[in-house]
Amino acid sequence: MGKLRTGILGATGMVGQRFIALLENHPWFEVASVAASPNSAGKPYEKAVSGRWKMEGGIPQNARNLAVRRVEEDIDEICKEADFVFSALDMDKYRIREIEERYASKGIPVVSNNSAHRWTADVPMIIPEINPEHAQLIDIQRKKRGWKGFIAVKPNCSIQSYAPVIKALDRYKPKKVLATTLQAVSGAGRTLAGWPEMEENVIPFIRNEEEKSEKEPLKILGKILDGKLKLAKAPDISATCIRVPVEYGHMASVEMQFGEKIDEKQFVDGIENYDNPIAKLNLPSAPKQFIKYFREEDRPQTRLDRNFGNGMGIAVGRLRKDNFGWKFVALSHNTIRGAAGGAILLAELLKAKGYLDGE
Repeated sequence: MGKLRTGILGATGMVGQRFIALLENHPWFEVASVAASPNSAGKPYEKAVSGRWKMEGGIPQNARNLAVRRVEEDIDEICKEADFVFSALDMDKYRIREIEERYASKGIPVVSNNSAHRWTADVPMIIPEINPEHAQLIDIQRKKRGWKGFIAVKPNCSIQSYAPVIKALDRYKPKKVLATTLQAVSGAGRTLAGWPEMEENVIPFIRNEEEKSEKEPLKILGKILDGKLKLAKAPDISATCIRVPVEYGHMASVEMQFGEKIDEKQFVDGIENYDNPIAKLNLPSAPKQFIKYFREEDRPQTRLDRNFGNGMGIAVGRLRKDNFGWKFVALSHNTIRGAAGGAILLAELLKAKGYLDGE
């Protein structure tokens, strides 16, 4: 069987560009359609992003000459060109919700990077290494809505570094989590060069980010019972989200309290030997090692470690104990693992489970 054809909705933005870059030479998927606002419509993709291409390498050859479609007006053409779409839309959430539902109702699977449907009851929100079983919500969604298509989403970039640690140490009953995230400017779709206000500056507020950071792990850690997803009741999470003058990489300083006794060796063994539920699927974008623990006292570092596992791995270090519990630092690449790469890995999981090509 040949590669599945994918479309990118919001292809000219930073996350859309990251999708284009990561999907170059992908063994399972090929970019067959790109869509953006009417301002870019009809232009070759290369011209549509001229002067604002933000990725490290050049524009992949296979995408350069694709004519940019209009996300809403050209939906029928996009549905003919693509077997499924990635959503990297950046607009009003209610509008995104409607657009993604239109595609799904026309039989097109939607794998979304956006938050618009993260709290829709029958839409799974998945980090593949944590809750791949939540894909079964797609069956419930299709039956309920009468769709051949579906919507599946990945969670916010801010939780990617510490939610895996919560899951890896689940046996010790995490009770409380205090997380302070130090988030790169690319999380706002910006670059350091294009955001002079960030030079020599830290901004202690990111709108809506703390609520996402506190609530989304509870959906990911939840269980499907009687055809519905029940949110996890623990741990209680309190987050502070801060913008820092770094291009890529979200770091988190985390304190975690457990209901059962855990020592340093158990903590480290728990994350280093995490029983990864997708390890045997051999998904192309999955890192060989999901979580890496650094024993050096000054690691992980953003510049050195954000690209661990091709940007798909989680780096953890600086473990120490205090009266609250255990403290550590964690790091993830926000536009790879936290955005486009995480969505691509989710699509790979869904293909492996037969949701993308009717296997």
